[in-house]
Amino acid sequence: MSTTTTDVPVGTFDGLKKSWKADMLSGFLVFLIALPLCLAISLACGYPAIAGVFTAIIGGVLSAFISNSELTIKGPAAGLIVIALGCVTEFGFTGGADPAADIAAYRLALGVGVVAGFIQILFGVFRSGILGEFFPTSAVHGLLASIGVLVIATQLPITLGVQASGTPLERLASIPSYFLEMNPIIAVIGGISLAIMFGFPLIKSPKLKIIPAPMLVLLIAIPLGMYFDIGTEQTIAFAGQDHTLGPRYLVNVPINMFSALTFPDFSGVLTSTGITYIIMFSLIGSLESLLSAKAVDQIDPWHRKTNLDKDLLAVGIGNTAAAFVGGLPMISEIVRSKANIDNGARTRFANMFHGIFLLLFVALAPALINQIPLAALAAMLVFTGFRLASPQEFLHMYKVGREQLIIFVSTILGVLATDLLIGIMIGILVKAIIHVINGAPIGSLFKPSLRSDTAEDSATIKVGNSAIFSTWIALRGRIVGQSANKVVVDMSDTKLVDHTVMANLAMMKKEFKESGRELEVTGLDAHRAVSDHPLAARKRSA
Repeated sequence: MSTTTTDVPVGTFDGLKKSWKADMLSGFLVFLIALPLCLAISLACGYPAIAGVFTAIIGGVLSAFISNSELTIKGPAAGLIVIALGCVTEFGFTGGADPAADIAAYRLALGVGVVAGFIQILFGVFRSGILGEFFPTSAVHGLLASIGVLVIATQLPITLGVQASGTPLERLASIPSYFLEMNPIIAVIGGISLAIMFGFPLIKSPKLKIIPAPMLVLLIAIPLGMYFDIGTEQTIAFAGQDHTLGPRYLVNVPINMFSALTFPDFSGVLTSTGITYIIMFSLIGSLESLLSAKAVDQIDPWHRKTNLDKDLLAVGIGNTAAAFVGGLPMISEIVRSKANIDNGARTRFANMFHGIFLLLFVALAPALINQIPLAALAAMLVFTGFRLASPQEFLHMYKVGREQLIIFVSTILGVLATDLLIGIMIGILVKAIIHVINGAPIGSLFKPSLRSDTAEDSATIKVGNSAIFSTWIALRGRIVGQSANKVVVDMSDTKLVDHTVMANLAMMKKEFKESGRELEVTGLDAHRAVSDHPLAARKRSA
């Protein structure tokens, strides 16, 4: 899209006068997607269903006035389910067996959320948004794929109406038994919901896709639930087994939203569990949010750039406020943000409108929410998990290079066997070992070799030893610090340039071009690409 400066929409009150119609329409359409997903993510986290709605309302309204990210939608995300569920579980969550213990665990998790949000505020104040540049691409993709696997492992049993327990690996191994034990009525609702979610992307006609897939699922699942009367205690026989129905298969939110407000308990903050999950919420949540904001910038029709530090500040303030009233953690969420762009949003006020529509709905129609079958919400998350861990992700990593696939799979296995933090550290360690095997000096993993030369209107940055993920921040800082119109990055003295650096340099080339400058990468003629992918790692030939 070719635009002049005056054509670019701006998220100010003056800009709102010009863009409010487009932003309100997009906000409404995103609300249709967000409502079922907020409920689904909340329940998957072990929080009350309304918690995710609180988060989306607060994130939508607050961030519109703090962040300059024009098109991101703030709210709960599937990527944080594993952390949130792990937190409440370690604080004593029983999954409904002991309601008092569940509420106590929930309040302790809220205390952790408040502190983690405050740390994210500090990240924003001290300009830590650059940390999103540190993590290697393959390890980050492995982290997201592992989250997808974990989401499928926890939500597929709910889709089939089966009670499940055990570690993620044990749940994955038990999937065949879930189908043998499934509740037939619940499985019908869950199966139809899955069919809609997986079949919807195959529809090509825009007219048939006016209603978003998550809302279409609700429009079909709610009447089905009423037809089968799944909210009434009863027993049905199927294939020689007795199965029960009842209110536990439906969403449960208070009729009065204010009665659902829950305040945090800070007594668990300084425990080992509290400290662990404060670190995980603040680091993993910040990383996911930064990556999402950067991804949305790449598809912004007006090529606007988010101030990642301000966006992190907005997320931190939003998380602190949400946890104070009973909400889930939030991030800049990629799926709803993409829908926001597709629906014609122009400024950050679309995010605000989506939050306002959520507030109006839960305030005026809570009884309707209580008719939603849990199996339908779980089906949405199974689909989300599949997209995060789809076969295409594995294929993409293989095409980039076999070493990228090894790092990707190592991260997934590390997360499944341990937790998110240890898993991504395993991925980073595997990547470092592969770099050393490929000829990178051990010292170059920690300290870059950079030399700058400036001549008139051009600058050359000579890179030595290796250019890899762990030294990218320093190289990026050197590039950004040049004021010349043309910047040349000379890689002729490097033994290795990894995929993360190649991908980041390609992105920076676009940014330079959009600003009327030029970034050129030279000195790779003597290097051999490890695959046919244009951004594959390069090793200098012997």
